Amino acid sequence: MQRFQNKVVCITGSGSGMGRMAALRFSAEGAIIAGADLNAAGNQETKNLVEATGGTMFTGSAVDLTDASATEAWMNSAVAALGRIDVLYANAGATKFSPIEETTPEEWQWVMKRELDLTYFPVKYAWNALKASRGNIVLVGSTAGMRGSMTNTRVAHSVTKGGTIAMMQQLAAEGAIHGIRANSVSPGMIRTPATEGDLLADNHPMRKIATAIPLQRIGVPEEVVNCTLFLASDEASYVTGVNLPVDGGWSAVLPGFGVI
Repeated sequence: MQRFQNKVVCITGSGSGMGRMAALRFSAEGAIIAGADLNAAGNQETKNLVEATGGTMFTGSAVDLTDASATEAWMNSAVAALGRIDVLYANAGATKFSPIEETTPEEWQWVMKRELDLTYFPVKYAWNALKASRGNIVLVGSTAGMRGSMTNTRVAHSVTKGGTIAMMQQLAAEGAIHGIRANSVSPGMIRTPATEGDLLADNHPMRKIATAIPLQRIGVPEEVVNCTLFLASDEASYVTGVNLPVDGGWSAVLPGFGVI
């Protein structure tokens, strides 16, 4: 079953990681991909992979999604080339972790731009196309936006991901009259090259976090993308305003004594 046959799926951060995986998975289900990334070479590699499996992907030069005018220009070019946008998966993001007393104003603003601005701008400039298609939006939150943490100092990241979840709920409210659905996925601890280098590194207090997760393991990127495809599909046609934790039950329970 190809759930996205001939639909245009716009993916930010498509040059690597979960964005690339999402491009390949949506394409395998019939979607035409519009991908944006600051890393033009990585985005071209994703395009090559999509096309090698018989898919179609629209790309352009590097896109700085923290820049409103650059994001608007890219979105307009995608709509002009492909005629529509049916799904926006706002996957791109970058962050830094630090405790409140060490978070400088400059670092705070750096994280705000790379986790809130680059989510808001693609939504803003895709909105009219999504109204026309009665499409839907999937944002990427995090369990960091749902709960505090005693083992990971992340005040700016917690604020941006809490804001992303709140943005999604407001988009669901404002979009309903236009037939636009909006939801979010909130990954917990996912094993990626980035987390292997910091949160899961041997010297980090979160390295044993699997013992506090009810399913007793770290997640993998495919499990986040699986949930994204569901929320973006017609199978979720009566689902809007929902934040779906993809965290092995981490956010649902209190940890036991001495688990970390």
